[in-house]
This record gives sequence, C-alpha cells and structure tokens, in this order.
Amino acid sequence: MKLHNYFRSSASFRVRIALALKGLPYQYLAVNLAQGDHLLDAYRSQSPEVLVPLLEIDGHRLSQSMAIIEYLDETRPEPPLLPEDPLGRAQVRALAQSVACEIHPLNNLRVLKYLSRELKVDEDTKNTWYRHWVRGGLEAFERQLLAQDALRSAAGQPPSVYCWGASPTMADCLLVPQIFNAQRFHVNLDGLPRTMAAFEACMQLQAFQDAQPSSCPDFVA
Repeated sequence: MKLHNYFRSSASFRVRIALALKGLPYQYLAVNLAQGDHLLDAYRSQSPEVLVPLLEIDGHRLSQSMAIIEYLDETRPEPPLLPEDPLGRAQVRALAQSVACEIHPLNNLRVLKYLSRELKVDEDTKNTWYRHWVRGGLEAFERQLLAQDALRSAAGQPPSVYCWGASPTMADCLLVPQIFNAQRFHVNLDGLPRTMAAFEACMQLQAFQDAQPSSCPDFVA
C-alpha cells in the first residue's frame, strides 16, 4: 500500500488517520504541493486530478479522501469508521461532508494561492477570508453536532464522545485536520464546546497523534 500525500494537506491527513485507526501499514510518498510536485509529469501520469491524496491499494489507484476512507472501511472493516445502522451512517456522512464540501473548498491551498497570485490580495486580507469561512463552517458543524446529540438523546442512546458515538468515525477523520489548519491560521475556536470536545477526545488517541503533520517524514515547521 502506497500513499502519495503532503504533510500539510488536510485531505491527506484524513486518510493517514483512517489508515492509523485501522492499523494498516503503508509506504509514505511525499508530494510537495507548495513546490508544485503534483504538477510534474511523473505524478500527473498517476493522478489525472493532480491532487493528493492518492492511495495505491489492491492493484488500483484511488483518489478523493472520503472515497478512499469508505473503500478502506468496506474492504478492511475493523474497526469500523461508519455506524452499522443506515441513519447513523447518514449522520456521519453529513458531518464529514460539512467539512469536505462546505468548509474545505473555500480555504484549500489552490484557493489561497489564487487569491494571492491572481487577485493580488494581500496577506492580511487573505487570512481574513480564511478565518471568516472556516469559523462560519465550524459554527454550522457545532450546530449539527448539537442537533445530532439531541437525536441520540431522544432515541435513548448515550452521549457521543466523538463526533458520533463512543468511537472515532469518518467524521472525526475530517474534523481533526480542519481544526489543525484552523489553529495554524489563528481562527477563533471559542464557543464551539461540542466540536472541540470531539477534537480533544480524538487527540488522546495514538492513531491521531501518529497521523498529524509533525509526525510525517516530510514535515517542515
């Protein structure tokens, strides 16, 4: 198993977490997005999207972090990253998509570079953009967690320790990298008690610690 990824890529971070939670060994192949490694012919020939992560597994090359995580969960089901029941799976996917579809597209590296290089936005304005969209997205994530907690309570289920339930799910795999990036850009994380409680619970686990950027071989402070 080979994972083409970049230590600072939150999408790559998601897959590293999933692999660590499942105890799956892999070869770490660094693709430096900041230096444009993903645009070189050698990588372009493997990844039509010229994006990371790219996972080589079972004789195939898989892209898109959520698709990779779901493939891992279907082919290596222990421990599961999606609940057994259809409603629980839908709730976890909704949380994950809140990060992947609502927050991340507005603050990924391509967007930030476009703001700086093409629109000539200065650093302070670019960072204000980042903080605005990430903070708003996390506030929506917090409301979603609280609403789902209410559903669990009404159904007689115990309170969640993580985003959903008593063990990490795909939603946690997506939340943690987003919080890491928010902290790097000094986003205000006050007033998000449920979200930050899930984050802190995750960071108590070795798998999340092992997958974080500072543990990567290509890490640069």
